[in-house]
Amino acid sequence: MSSLQIGLTLFGAMLVLMALRVPIAIAMFVPGAVGYVALAGWLPLLAHLKGAVYGRVSVYDLSVIPLFMLMGAFAVHGGLSKALFDFANALLGRFKGGMAMAGVLACAAFGSISGSTVATTATIAQVAYPEMRRIHYSGRLATASLAVGGTMGVLLPPSVTLLVYAILTEQNITKMFLAAYVPALLAAIGYVIAIAVTVRWKPEHAPEVQPATGAQVVQATLRVWPILGIFLAVFGGIYGGVFTPTEGAAIGTVLTFVAAVAGGQLRRAGVLEAIRSTASTSGMIFLIFIGADMINAALALSQLPNQLADIVAHAQIPPVAVMAAIMVFYVILGCVMDEMSMILLTVPVIFPVIMGLDFFGLGPTDKALWFGILILTVCAIGMIFPPVGLNVYIMNGLAKNVPMTETYKGVVPFLVTDFLRLALLIAFPGIALWLVHRLT
Repeated sequence: MSSLQIGLTLFGAMLVLMALRVPIAIAMFVPGAVGYVALAGWLPLLAHLKGAVYGRVSVYDLSVIPLFMLMGAFAVHGGLSKALFDFANALLGRFKGGMAMAGVLACAAFGSISGSTVATTATIAQVAYPEMRRIHYSGRLATASLAVGGTMGVLLPPSVTLLVYAILTEQNITKMFLAAYVPALLAAIGYVIAIAVTVRWKPEHAPEVQPATGAQVVQATLRVWPILGIFLAVFGGIYGGVFTPTEGAAIGTVLTFVAAVAGGQLRRAGVLEAIRSTASTSGMIFLIFIGADMINAALALSQLPNQLADIVAHAQIPPVAVMAAIMVFYVILGCVMDEMSMILLTVPVIFPVIMGLDFFGLGPTDKALWFGILILTVCAIGMIFPPVGLNVYIMNGLAKNVPMTETYKGVVPFLVTDFLRLALLIAFPGIALWLVHRLT
C-alpha cells in the first residue's frame, strides 16, 4: 500500500471504531499507532510517544480549559442559572413566547460562564422547562428552544471548543474570544426571531402571559448582578490586557465560587462534585488530545493533509465553493461525532487546505480566526441536526414525555436561521473580524 492509501485506511478504521461505540480517544489512538508503525516502524513510534504525550499535556495554555470548566461547575452547583433565567424572563416574559426567548438568552448568558454546551443545556433546561410546561407551552417549542439555546455554549467565550481550536491552530485566545461575540449575538437574535415567528404562525405553542411587575424586575436584577460582575471582571480584564486568559480563568473561578457560596446555594457536596466533574471531563479531553495527536501524526507521515491541500489548490474550484463543501462535511460529521472530536481530528487536516486558499484577500491570522468561527457555527448546528443532535438527546432525557420527533420538528425554524447566519459569515468575513480589528 502507498502512504496515501495507508492514511485513508487508518482514517476509515477510526470511523468504524467510532461507529462501534469505542471511546473516542481509543478510536483515534489505535489506528494512529498502527498507521505510524506501518509507515515508520516500532522504534520511531516509541520515540514519538516518549515526548509527544508529555509535550501535549504540559502545554501551559491547556490549563485554561479545566479552570474555565471549574468556573462553570461552580456556577451550575451554585444556582446561578436560576437567577439568569428569572432575570431574562422578567424582561421578556411580557411577550408571547417570551419565556422561550428568556430560555435562549439565559442559555447564552450561562454559556458565557460555563463554556460548555452540555452543561448549559442541562442546567438551564432543569430550571426553565418545568416553568414553561407549567404555563402550558407546547412540548415542541419548550424542548426545541432550550436545546437550541444550549448550543450558544459552543460559540460564546469561554467555549471549551473555541479554546481547543485556538490552541490547536496557535491563535491568540483573546482574539478568538472577540471574533465570537458578533456571530453569537446574531445567533441569539435569530433564535428570538424564530420563536416570535413560530408563536405568531401557530399561537397554540405559547400561552398569553401577564408581564412582570416592576418589583419583580428589580428583584430579578438584584439577584443577577454578581454574574454580570464576574463577566465584566474576567473578560474585561482579559480584553484590557490586565491579565492573560489563564489568569482570567483562575480569577473567574474564585469569583464564581465566592458568589455561589455567598448566595447560599453551594454546599460541600456541590464543591466536591464540581471538582470531580471537572477532573473527569478534563481527563477525557486530554485523552482525546493524545489520541488526536497520534492519528494526526500518522496522517502527517502519510502526507494526506499535504496532498489534499495540493489537490484542492490545483482543482480550479472557487475558494468559497471549497468552504461551502467543507461546511456541509462538518454538518454531516456533526450528526455522528461530538464537537471536540471533530475539531481535534479534522482541523490538522483541513486547516492547511484553508490557509492555502485566497478568501477575499484575508491575511493568515484573519483567515484562521474566521475559519474558527465558521467551524464553531457548524458544530452548533450539528448539535441539533437530525438524526442525532446531542442537545436534542439531552432534552429528551430531561423531558421524557415529549417525543424526540416533536423536538426535531421544533428545531427546524432555528436551523433556518442557523444556515442563514452561516451563509452571511461565509460571504462577509468582516462580521466575525470587526470586533477583533476594533479592539486589538
